[in-house]
Amino acid sequence: MEKADLKELLDPVIQVAYQAGKVIMEVYDSGYSIEQKSDLTPITEADMAANKIIEASLKELTPHLPILTEESKPTSFAERQKWLRYWLIDPLDGTREFIKRNGEFTINIALVDGNESVLGVVYAPVIGVLYYAAKGQGAFKQDSTNQPKAIHVRENCGTKTIVACGRSQPTEEMQAFMANLGEYEIIRIGSALKSCLVAEGTADLYARLGPTSEWDTAAAQCIVEEAGGAITDTSMNRLKYNTKDILLNPHFFVVGDLSIKWSDYL
Repeated sequence: MEKADLKELLDPVIQVAYQAGKVIMEVYDSGYSIEQKSDLTPITEADMAANKIIEASLKELTPHLPILTEESKPTSFAERQKWLRYWLIDPLDGTREFIKRNGEFTINIALVDGNESVLGVVYAPVIGVLYYAAKGQGAFKQDSTNQPKAIHVRENCGTKTIVACGRSQPTEEMQAFMANLGEYEIIRIGSALKSCLVAEGTADLYARLGPTSEWDTAAAQCIVEEAGGAITDTSMNRLKYNTKDILLNPHFFVVGDLSIKWSDYL
């Protein structure tokens, strides 16, 4: 996809994220019911309201492109593998953080071209922080009071590794991995914000040694890569999208220092 086409899409997609953030905040501030999906994960009215506005807005913006979201009706791989380009969305990443009311949830919107994320927007409406990138155009962060600023990973993590982790208790596998790192510091935060901390150079590493889906990583992957980092599986191969029947990611690393073979610490 041409750079000019991506650049033309970026601002409208950012506006879609802002619109979704507005409807999420209306639910967040007014109270809501909590239900449970078939995979035992929670869902709220905010998830569905954001999903509705994102799907409608993207259909209007790019009526020729398919849309795959966490809350949409499943699409078979037989159909998906025909897609050359599509939107991959998590309308509310971090529903548990939403329920806990800690503000650490995001709206994730990615454009996938072939098997790679070429445009990514991650918006955290409570804290008013937006991260965005398009292939070949750099990565940026904007908060509610400042102009966008270019961001870049910390290319040399030095003697102490700063690790972004979720709020839940780390698994035994994750604890063993971190013990192998030597000296480290943990920053705990929810949702795709963990990957964004790596992109902006606040953290060196986010290791996910547990289940996630493709809509959890796609938007952040473009941001991380445009900031000079990488999202890889635990064999250090770049994550790809829409390559198989199931939409689960392998275990993965989000890294800034590309000179380190992080798989050696497993």
